[in-house]
Amino acid sequence: MKVVSSDIVISAVKPEQYPETALPEFALAGRSNVGKSSFINKMLNRKGLARISSKPGKTQTLNFFLINEVLHFVDVPGYGYAKVSKTERAAWGKMIETYFTTREQLKAAVLIVDLRHPPSADDVMMYEFLKHYDIPCIIIATKADKIPKGKWQKHLKVTKETLDFDAGDHIIVFSSETGEGKDKAWSILESYM
Repeated sequence: MKVVSSDIVISAVKPEQYPETALPEFALAGRSNVGKSSFINKMLNRKGLARISSKPGKTQTLNFFLINEVLHFVDVPGYGYAKVSKTERAAWGKMIETYFTTREQLKAAVLIVDLRHPPSADDVMMYEFLKHYDIPCIIIATKADKIPKGKWQKHLKVTKETLDFDAGDHIIVFSSETGEGKDKAWSILESYM
């Protein structure tokens, strides 16, 4: 997909605030600081549309990005960040669960993991949650530029085994530095639209 327009339309915390459209939506999930904002910016050819922070736990709302007037990316708060109170974490969890389990426009989840490391316990829990609710999942194994290309398959194997990867889902090696995997990611997203 050639992105000609993209903008953040709303930051929501409850269903009444979600955009009232029938456009397909793709929710982006991943642990804090895994590179969700970098993924969004690379996919949309925009620097700084999704704010990148060195401080984990920056995204605290569901951020809806309207792309080409035909779909939404929904950036959800990162999980696994320790410096957030239990109360706040529980509120985020409820907000995210409500979105994932009730939003009819949601076509698939994009789960972002770091290719360099085995998925965390939180990544596994998120993937199991998506499987439990039959939400199609596209796994983006990011930071591929930090690993020699010859070792990608070995790292992918670890990622798949740790997640107990379902063959019906997709997994893409991605780099927001080089653009590796960007076209493949778009073609898979378009197949769900």
